[in-house]
Amino acid sequence: MSQQEIDLLKNLNHKNIVKYLGSLKTKSHLHIILEYVENGSLANMIKPNKFGAFPESVVAVYIAQVLEGLVYLHEQGVIHCDIKGANILLTKEGLVKLADFGVATKLTEADVNTHSVVGTPYWMAPEVIEMSGVCAASDIWSVGCTVIELLTCVPPYYDLQPMPALFRIVQDEHPPIPDSLSPAITDFLCQCFRKDARQRPDAKTLLSHPWIQNSTRRVLQSSMHHSGTMRYIS
Repeated sequence: MSQQEIDLLKNLNHKNIVKYLGSLKTKSHLHIILEYVENGSLANMIKPNKFGAFPESVVAVYIAQVLEGLVYLHEQGVIHCDIKGANILLTKEGLVKLADFGVATKLTEADVNTHSVVGTPYWMAPEVIEMSGVCAASDIWSVGCTVIELLTCVPPYYDLQPMPALFRIVQDEHPPIPDSLSPAITDFLCQCFRKDARQRPDAKTLLSHPWIQNSTRRVLQSSMHHSGTMRYIS
């Protein structure tokens, strides 16, 4: 973690953002203290030796919290730039925390977007690859890739090497969407994967999408009949 990441994190305060607690600098090292998030990352949880792919309803509960975190970040003028399962942490209560702000960008009024390639290839939005500017909508594209990752255990184009994958992201109308998905989640993904970043809905709009609304309502109602939060994955 860099000093730049510390400066950004220390000013963020939201339940869905990993909390910065302090730092200690020595002659040779910079030690960072962050809140402990017990269950680790969602990428780790979907490994075959753990839980494997999540059902749509559970993905909706997690993605809703990711979107809540993004609403806050984007209101602060911060673009995460690296949304993916490995950077989404989970507490034992089922609370999602966005982590790893190493490539996050703080936008100023004078700097509407940034013209650099940042992020991880398979989750990267086309405008980032083409260096036409990172924007808040770039995080939304990555949310779509993360939904597919949580449903299938791998992001779109994972069967390709990074460079061919980047080419396909730019060239294809949208990343491949599994045929087995419900119409509601398919529509959600199609909105995340609009090639023109200006046409992608923002995080607040996606929170009211029927897939998010209906799925989270069902899961939360179901969890009320059990002890603990979503006991089948906690």
